[in-house]
Amino acid sequence: MSRRADRLFQIVQILRGRRLSTAALLASRLEVSERTIYRDIRDLSLSGVPIEGETGCGYRLLAGYDLPPLMFTPTEVEALVAAIRLVQTWSGETLAQAAGTAEEKLLGVLTPQRRVVAERCRIISPDFNKYPQVKTWFDVFHRAIGELQVLHIRYADEKGNASSRNVHPLGLTFWGEVWLLVAWCEMREDYRSFRLDRCLSVDPTGQYFSERPDRSLAHFIQLQQSEGCLPETKKPIG
Repeated sequence: MSRRADRLFQIVQILRGRRLSTAALLASRLEVSERTIYRDIRDLSLSGVPIEGETGCGYRLLAGYDLPPLMFTPTEVEALVAAIRLVQTWSGETLAQAAGTAEEKLLGVLTPQRRVVAERCRIISPDFNKYPQVKTWFDVFHRAIGELQVLHIRYADEKGNASSRNVHPLGLTFWGEVWLLVAWCEMREDYRSFRLDRCLSVDPTGQYFSERPDRSLAHFIQLQQSEGCLPETKKPIG
């Protein structure tokens, strides 16, 4: 594939993945001038690719347009396989199963050369089953985050002291071997982070919550970035 053909293919891929892409963004991503992008967009349109937009506003690909199977580089293939293996080892059973079927689909669309790269990948993620209960808690929290369920948890701190509270699950974050739940704690009326391996029990309350600008994962992350703190160090658990 020539450099220009490769660039045209990449433009279509970027447009597929975004609602609107400016010439400046495309030029920056592909390391060419905006004039080159304008010319490429024109040529793609003339060749039948349904691109909508205009200079200065941005471009988007009309719905319904598809391409042949994606062309991954060898490094991209290894990155995807490594990510799948990490999810299979460290997440819950639901995502692990989904990762397995995703890997099957990935192998199905790869060229023979790239499939060999995937099958020879030596990046592994061994499962030592150190925290078996975490997989169960992960699935419960992951589902609750998606459905905005209020959960009742019993939790043991680092000294073994147990406490109970209702929480609004907002997100899951991975720190080395430890998964943390980021949540809004009703008892403390503030954000708290809970290690999944320290959860004693997790039960749905039958209640639901709505994310607010000041009670959301995005707001939590913003606070962490402004204070330069890790989740557990900003607010002690309990």
